[in-house]
Amino acid sequence: MDISLAAMDDPPTSPVKALATFLIRRHSDQLRSIAHSPDPKLHYPLFVEFAELMDDDPPLARLVFSHPTEYLRIFDDAAVWAHKITLGDSKGCINGIKKDFIHVRINVAGSPLEWPETSPSIGSIRVKHRGVLLTLKGTVIRSGAIKMYEGERWYICRKCKHKFPVYPELETRNSIQLPSFCPSQRAKPCEGKSFECLEGSVVRHDYQEIKIQESTQVLGVGSIPRAILVILKDDLVDLVKAGDDVIITGVLSAKWSPDIKDVRCDLDPMLIANRVRTNELKAEVDIPDDIIMNFRQFWSDFKDTPLKGRNAILRGICPQVFGLFTVKLAVALTLIGGVQHVDVSGTKVRGESHLLLVGDPGTGKSQFLKFAAKLSNRAVITTGLGSTSAGLTVAAVKDGGEWMLEAGALVLADGGLCCIDEVDSMREHDRATIHEAMEQQTISVAKAGLVTTLSTRTIVFGATNPKGHYDPDQPLSVNTTLSGPLLSRFDIVLVLLDTKNPEWDAVVSSHILSECQQEKGKRDNDLSSNWPLTMLRRYLQFVKGYFRPVLTKEAEQIISSYYQLQRRSAMDNAARTTVRMLESLIRLAQAHARLMFRNEVTRLDAITAILCIESSMMTSALVDSVGNALHSNFTENPDEEYAKQEILILEKLKSMDEFPDIGR
Repeated sequence: MDISLAAMDDPPTSPVKALATFLIRRHSDQLRSIAHSPDPKLHYPLFVEFAELMDDDPPLARLVFSHPTEYLRIFDDAAVWAHKITLGDSKGCINGIKKDFIHVRINVAGSPLEWPETSPSIGSIRVKHRGVLLTLKGTVIRSGAIKMYEGERWYICRKCKHKFPVYPELETRNSIQLPSFCPSQRAKPCEGKSFECLEGSVVRHDYQEIKIQESTQVLGVGSIPRAILVILKDDLVDLVKAGDDVIITGVLSAKWSPDIKDVRCDLDPMLIANRVRTNELKAEVDIPDDIIMNFRQFWSDFKDTPLKGRNAILRGICPQVFGLFTVKLAVALTLIGGVQHVDVSGTKVRGESHLLLVGDPGTGKSQFLKFAAKLSNRAVITTGLGSTSAGLTVAAVKDGGEWMLEAGALVLADGGLCCIDEVDSMREHDRATIHEAMEQQTISVAKAGLVTTLSTRTIVFGATNPKGHYDPDQPLSVNTTLSGPLLSRFDIVLVLLDTKNPEWDAVVSSHILSECQQEKGKRDNDLSSNWPLTMLRRYLQFVKGYFRPVLTKEAEQIISSYYQLQRRSAMDNAARTTVRMLESLIRLAQAHARLMFRNEVTRLDAITAILCIESSMMTSALVDSVGNALHSNFTENPDEEYAKQEILILEKLKSMDEFPDIGR
């Protein structure tokens, strides 16, 4: 017989009875599910809402909060007792298989544990937080190997034969300290000092160390993100990986730093986790129903002139930059993205789009990068000059004699946006490391004996200067020093040339001067004239999560014929006219359908995607002259302007003998 179970067959204490009663009354379904699980050696979680415990027994809930180290262990014992009662007999097995290891995992959502006092930021943790139940939010930047440790050992007093457990102290690197005297609770103290370890009484647990860091989104400029060590045990191990956003509830403790000669030994804070929730920070922005009704009303107002409504939305993107309609449209389509799908062979085709801005100094590239980061619910901004391949992907670091993987910018931006300024300043082999991350959306790592694959479902938004004076007669790869394989991975590449245009210079200068003279007044809440940043952010997140557009037959035919025309005509741009262009056209058309609040990709979306690709080509296959994206402005009647462009493009495509039915 297992010694620990023999000791557990003693009558339970009063807190164990109270907590077991609570679990039977509120969580009998989970207990029955655990009882019918086949493996008795596994560690099973039992999820409990702290708010329910507060309603049921407030004094006991306060004890769990203020003395979690002791009462969480009692809670686990109560779960085992409640499980036995659920089986039908406290000492037998009738309706299932008896389990020895059940751990109560407390969910603090909607309870007082989410107050600022009990949910501090990682950088504001102080000594006053030690020993209470805390909730921390952050991003996993390092994940260690899974180990085993002795979690419990039973001893017997040689004098009175009393059996008692001894638990290791994580603060002293899992060392076990025996009590000075026998801990028996008899009327006459035993005071025995000689103990014997019972054979077969050692209980071993899985153990993993991770490190979480404050999210850069909630920090101010100049603040350094702080990190803290987190201990995961039993069923919590291997739940998270580098780059995951997590919300962890646990007990704040400390451990001695490693012994290093001539270095003072300090206490490093650590969190012993009780509950881990993953990927909740990646969820869409919470959008109230009245805001969604405003979106629907907005599009009903622009039912007859949809492109005018679209341009009203685009004007809210980087409003401090005048004009640049093409760039603002490209930013919106990139942030929204297409629909990810899996082909017949099981290969995933990415839905995220990538954007590269190539332009002269002073054309607003960095402004768009920073504004796009504000629109995304998760963003990482870096520069090419200070980024290495390890900083962008994954670094192998040695901590306490053990090698660990530490997440880089692309992994930390998983599910969001990664902005890379000055891409041309990166070394060639550093740029080559992001090829896999952009297309396959994974990073394969083989460093220091650690071989793994990490997820990088991220949008890459790059900006670069041309090499010297931009020569329109040369291919893009020559003008930018970027390789063809990297350029082909960007869905849109816009070239912003600061050419001399007196009319444009006069309009821009008058706009900037008028902006300086205007007094700051109240903003107009009418969406038809102004879209503030918060509303624009909500709209982009809503359409991205709500709509999954499907291509119509007409849109498919237009995209297919344009792709084949580009393959035949654009011989100078071979790096851009690969099969990836076809996938880019589909993604951009789906993104435009989402932007237009639709679930169907129509002719309008397909032609808009073609116009975006045409803007990426310095030598156009359909339009006689490609205008400078820097001088593109919002038109007064965009629907009429589009009708002219549609006729031009469809006529050009219909001139191909094999596609005579387009546009009918």
